[in-house]
Amino acid sequence: MIGARAAILERLRQAQRTGRVPIAHDVGVPEPPARDNAECLERFLAELAALGVEHHVEITDQAVRARVATVVAEHSVLSWDADHLPYGVGSVLINPATGASSRDLQARAAIGVTGCDGAIAETGTLVLLTGEGRPRAASLLPPAHVAVVRRQDLRFGMTEFFAERGEDILAATCCTFVTGPSRTADIELTLTVGVHGPGRVIVIVGP
Repeated sequence: MIGARAAILERLRQAQRTGRVPIAHDVGVPEPPARDNAECLERFLAELAALGVEHHVEITDQAVRARVATVVAEHSVLSWDADHLPYGVGSVLINPATGASSRDLQARAAIGVTGCDGAIAETGTLVLLTGEGRPRAASLLPPAHVAVVRRQDLRFGMTEFFAERGEDILAATCCTFVTGPSRTADIELTLTVGVHGPGRVIVIVGP
C-alpha cells in the first residue's frame, strides 16, 4: 500500500514539474441580440402573469399616480422617499413611513411602495438598489409590495443590466432581486407564500 501511494505521489510531482498552463485568449463576450422596448414589455408582463404578480400598464404619469392611490387606498404605507419615486407617486401617499421612521412604525405598514432600478423581461424580476432614502425594508417588510416601473428601465436580461449599472450596484448599500411573491417550501414540499417577504406583489408600469 505504501509503495502504491508513493508511486502516485511521485507521478503527481512529475506532472507538476512538466505540466503547462495553456495561454488564455480573450474571445470576448458575444453581444445579446437587440430587442426593442415593446418586445421587452410584452415578455415582462407574460412573466409577471406566470409568477402570479398583479400588474398594470399606464400611459400617463397621472394614470400611474391614480393607480397607486387606488391600490394603496387607506392602508398604512412604508415607502421610499418621494424624490426617489417616479411619476410623482409620492404626492398620493398620505403620511407614509420612510427609512427615517421608527422601526415600530415601519413594522406596522401594510403596503411597501418603491421605485425600480431595473425590470428584467426574461424572468419578470425587479431590481432595487437601496441606499439613503430608498430603504430595503419597503420591499421586504410589509405583506404587500407595490413597485413602480419606468418603461425605460426594462431590459431583456441580467447581462444588459449588469453591464449598464455596474457602478451603481457597487455604490448601493444593497442590490435586491424580486421575482414574484415570497415563496418557501418545507421538507415535505408544502409551498407557503409570504413567509420571508411580501405575499403579494403589484407592479405598475408607467410610460
